[in-house]
Amino acid sequence: MNRREFITLAGAGAAASLWPHFGGPAPAAGRTGAKWNVVFILADDLGWSQVGCYGSRFYETPHIDRLAAEGMRFTDAYAACPVCSPTRASIMTGKYPARLHLTDFIAGSEFPHERLKQPDWQKFLPLEEFTLAELFGSQGYVTGAFGKWHLSIDKLPPRSAPYDPDKQGFDETFLTEKPSAKQDPETDAHHVEAITRKSLAFLEANRDRPFFLYLAHNAVHDPLKGKARLVAKYKEKSGADQPENNPILGAMLEELDASVGQVLRKLDELQLTSRTLVIFFSDNGGLEKTARQTPLRSGKANLYEGGIRVPLLVRWPGVVKPGTTCREPVISTDFFPTFHDVLEVKEAPKGPIDGVSLLPLPMQTGTLSRPAIFWHYPHYHSAGLGPGGAVRAGDFKLIEWFDESIHGPGNSLELYNLKEDIGEQNNLATKRPAKAEQMRRMLELWRYDVGAQTMPVNPDYDSRKAKRSKGA
Repeated sequence: MNRREFITLAGAGAAASLWPHFGGPAPAAGRTGAKWNVVFILADDLGWSQVGCYGSRFYETPHIDRLAAEGMRFTDAYAACPVCSPTRASIMTGKYPARLHLTDFIAGSEFPHERLKQPDWQKFLPLEEFTLAELFGSQGYVTGAFGKWHLSIDKLPPRSAPYDPDKQGFDETFLTEKPSAKQDPETDAHHVEAITRKSLAFLEANRDRPFFLYLAHNAVHDPLKGKARLVAKYKEKSGADQPENNPILGAMLEELDASVGQVLRKLDELQLTSRTLVIFFSDNGGLEKTARQTPLRSGKANLYEGGIRVPLLVRWPGVVKPGTTCREPVISTDFFPTFHDVLEVKEAPKGPIDGVSLLPLPMQTGTLSRPAIFWHYPHYHSAGLGPGGAVRAGDFKLIEWFDESIHGPGNSLELYNLKEDIGEQNNLATKRPAKAEQMRRMLELWRYDVGAQTMPVNPDYDSRKAKRSKGA
């Protein structure tokens, strides 16, 4: 199906907005007209409701909450995938993981006896892709990536070297990965301190030139490891025995939050705050076995809200009104075109870009007016209910379970009104079959448009040996 056919089916005005427009005006950085600095802080496996400004009364995140108080809090922000590598690829390129064929965490897991076969997917970000770092570099910025990359064939050199961030446009890099299960929690197990030190040094060294800092933490990814004094503190807190609260996670979050605080203080000290755009985001939802994300359902590796809805905070001095809230659905593919507009780049990016510029939202000049956002996860996962796809259009969200829709038998569709049912407890698919079919068709056409990989029926399916299936 070509673009014209898509527009005819979806409605010309709505479908046209799916193709982003670039070149929107961005405000100058202060009265001097200097370029905006950008600090992008990415947490790992941080759940939507696990931050103070998103409702937690157990976890202590005063510095992250400061970003909300001084900027804009997005209530309906999404990762492009319920696992990490695809979301990171979407941030770097502005493309849906389905278009990149980079649809699982690298290098994924084999599930040879399930109902469906996983596709032969892309297990590194190709060097041909034009990244955020290359976008910033083309405009005279110095770029730094510190922490987790997870877009190469391995996490660390030497195996990762051919596709590490220094090959993708970053000038300065420092790579880390999550700790082993045996690592001493009293050490800097998740490298929060090391990543922070590198980032602060980068800010110091580049205070007099425009910079893009990509600060990507390993925290709060498992294995859970927190310093004993902090774990003890959270064990004594009221609510420590509730399924939403985990004292070890609390300790890890406090360290992550302290890192954010150090970065914000450094910007203050260097007198860079007024001309620095700061973004805080998570690569996917939290792991449900670690802690629930009430009121959201499920967690990482699943297409329910707990796996894909994440915190997003934007502090943009002089542009974003402090303490504001945005309820517009946005997704991680939107960062690339947003920065494209912030930089006021005149030329449109080469190749298709799936995201849209978010500039109208923080500037409060309008809405995005796009028909839908999409997900495609053709994989099994140890924490997942099964492979599937999803689409959100307005308040409605449809999930399609591939085990049932491709292999069958079974009910393959779930439809929810997120405005009325954020916890996804009332499946409307049988009550509103026309709506469910309309959205299923929208999802099908989108998969065709982006060239999403399919899952063939597995001739070696063995129910006795299968490890993951929906409802397991």
